[in-house]
Amino acid sequence: MNRDPILFRVDGTTALGWERLQRCLTYAAALQRRRRPTYFLSQLEPRAFGLAIKRSGSDWLDADSTAGTAEDVAEVVQEVRRLRPAAVIVDAPGATQPYLTEIGAAGPLVVSIDHQAATQFPSQLVINPLLGLDRESYEFCPGTQLLLGARYALVRPEVRRIRPTRSQEPPAPYSALIALSEDDPKQKTIEMTQMLMAIPKVERIDVVARPEHPQFARLQELSAAYPDRLKLASEPAEVVSRIARCHFAVTAGDTWSLELACVGVPQLLFVLSEDHWPTAQRLEEEGAATCLGAQDNVSASTVRQAVQNLLADPLERQAMARCGRQLIDGRGPDRLVTALEVMLHPSRQVRMTEAA
Repeated sequence: MNRDPILFRVDGTTALGWERLQRCLTYAAALQRRRRPTYFLSQLEPRAFGLAIKRSGSDWLDADSTAGTAEDVAEVVQEVRRLRPAAVIVDAPGATQPYLTEIGAAGPLVVSIDHQAATQFPSQLVINPLLGLDRESYEFCPGTQLLLGARYALVRPEVRRIRPTRSQEPPAPYSALIALSEDDPKQKTIEMTQMLMAIPKVERIDVVARPEHPQFARLQELSAAYPDRLKLASEPAEVVSRIARCHFAVTAGDTWSLELACVGVPQLLFVLSEDHWPTAQRLEEEGAATCLGAQDNVSASTVRQAVQNLLADPLERQAMARCGRQLIDGRGPDRLVTALEVMLHPSRQVRMTEAA
């Protein structure tokens, strides 16, 4: 790789969760295919995530402060001067207008990945890889480009590769997949697993959970107690094989929901975070999923009835799969890389300088 690098400023901790880190890793993988070196300036918890970043082909720089703080901006500017990146991609809930402005003053193109629209953006490029929020929801400066919605969903390459395999529903017995976000902030995975295990028609249950999941040890015990019915998947290869053979999934309206829609998996949505409501509602409106409501309002009887209705209607499952595949085509990372390359093209930089 001999081109100017890209610097990501994103944290992945128990308090903040790991969804932002995962979507930046997906974006970084697409940038590397265009010969762009990528660096992650990140606070990580546990620190084993640093090895995952390095295995993906990126370099990890341990951040001293939380992203978005006054102490952090000085460190970011210092790394900008040392690495001389073409762009800094910031994915942090605390990235305010003054913070982004100061990074931009150091010289690089500033890109914001944001699904909350809680601040004004001086960034040259703003990306929302989730659904729901439209252009009117964002406050931005003149010259800012917005890339929002389904066309820019960040689907991992290993998930996208099984899209042809899922063009037809796998044969019986019925199998369910549980993927309640990257970090399951409400720790509802075991509760949902027990709800599905009480439904005899669901003969196999696959649970997607990171080793860092707070309930991982209990999930291992539960899997060992029911080895013929319950399996735990934590490695990417295991996860992909489970997606290929499941008949429906229970998700939380986050990035996992968009990835499963891309490959054509019917879904029941169980919303754990307010940030994911717009995505859940849009998926239901598009016919790709059924939203059961917020986690506090979903009972075992509601889940049982929804699962039984879904499994009893193959045409409904086919319609959900078709709608999901039409909405999310999986090419979002490539589009985002192309957009960034256009913004970085020398001719555009010259035009922007002359206009200024």
